[in-house]
Amino acid sequence: MMRGINKVDIRINSYIPITDVEGVGTRFAVWVQGCSIHCKGCANSHMWDFENGTTYNVEDFIDLIKSYKDKIEGITFLGGEPLEQIKPVTEICKAVQSIGLSVIVFTGFDYSDLKGRQDFQELIKYVDILIDGKYEQDKTDYSRAWVGSSNQNYYFLTNRYDESVITECKNRIEVRINPDNSIIMTGMGDFKELTELMR
Repeated sequence: MMRGINKVDIRINSYIPITDVEGVGTRFAVWVQGCSIHCKGCANSHMWDFENGTTYNVEDFIDLIKSYKDKIEGITFLGGEPLEQIKPVTEICKAVQSIGLSVIVFTGFDYSDLKGRQDFQELIKYVDILIDGKYEQDKTDYSRAWVGSSNQNYYFLTNRYDESVITECKNRIEVRINPDNSIIMTGMGDFKELTELMR
């Protein structure tokens, strides 16, 4: 398919089209590549470098998500840092919302610091749940859904979900074994403890 002259790309570390541990219900999870925050103890430090990952045309990636429309409740953006690629993330969120899917976005930035940004105000028009705050290793806490430290906050930006999902959804870890015998673990919990158990 011919693409317009103003094509927009997004750099992604990885994605999982069908997962039950990255937000409400079954979701298409996207880990963007690149993060300047560099939280101490970050489980995804391999996603910090902006030059790594794979570049996708946004329209093509939207088409990929749409092909899973009947199997998922929505998409979740993680990272890396989604807001450091805010333009393509916004385009994808807008397209996803237009076909009735929900959107969850994680950011290491603080919501209070983002409110004055026009590009952020445009993004959150298409976000159902925003989860903010850096991972703070000395505040590690896995008792709440999807977050790893007690300083992180949930913002319910539409009427689709409310605070009840925090208690209804429990932290879980999915373990995938690839054909090459590599293991991928996603979700939220004590990955170090699980890795030791697997050894």
